[in-house]
Amino acid sequence: MAEFIRARSPEQKGQRLEEIKGAVRRQFAEHPYHEITLTTIADELGWSRANLYKYVSTKEEVFLLLTADEMDAYFNALLTALPEGCGLAPGTVSEVWAGIANARQEYFRLGDLLTTIVETNVTVERLMAFKRAYYDHVAEMRERLPLILGIAPERVEPLLMAIYYHATGLVSGCWKNPLITEALERLKITRPETDFLTEMRDFIGMCLDHYAR
Repeated sequence: MAEFIRARSPEQKGQRLEEIKGAVRRQFAEHPYHEITLTTIADELGWSRANLYKYVSTKEEVFLLLTADEMDAYFNALLTALPEGCGLAPGTVSEVWAGIANARQEYFRLGDLLTTIVETNVTVERLMAFKRAYYDHVAEMRERLPLILGIAPERVEPLLMAIYYHATGLVSGCWKNPLITEALERLKITRPETDFLTEMRDFIGMCLDHYAR
């Protein structure tokens, strides 16, 4: 086991949290949520669970931090790709938005756990920080999208939520779950392949048409 050195400064604490998030991100890429525990996280880091508890109390706290990172990346990509005065037609906006959603599928995969699992077992302080960041992003989009699409500001958040929840459900269907695959094979059922990018492009196009009316 690697020697654990406790963080003594905010910068060192931030580094430890990045190490923890990195371990969970790697595990989540290969294993379902229920197989990831504080023990598996500590083992990968070469820490004891006691040392891990110095930074997080539950694995849900780590997943909330990961979701916050992915959320920031998603919204920042949207704001960069859709600058004020870009003059893009709705169809082009749909293409751009779908491409960003496709590149940030991890945000939506984490979203499948967020409401029912992750947000139920974290401290209120961590949840407040997460919600504050989310609504800051919504406020930015509420300013930006009306300038591009002519959508009313009060309709921006419903648009964002419609796209988010559709992507969250869609990415779950695209993710290869070995247990589901085996069950369908035994039943001799072939599930049609889902093209996340194409489906998102078409859905976002419909949403832009609806919410801009």
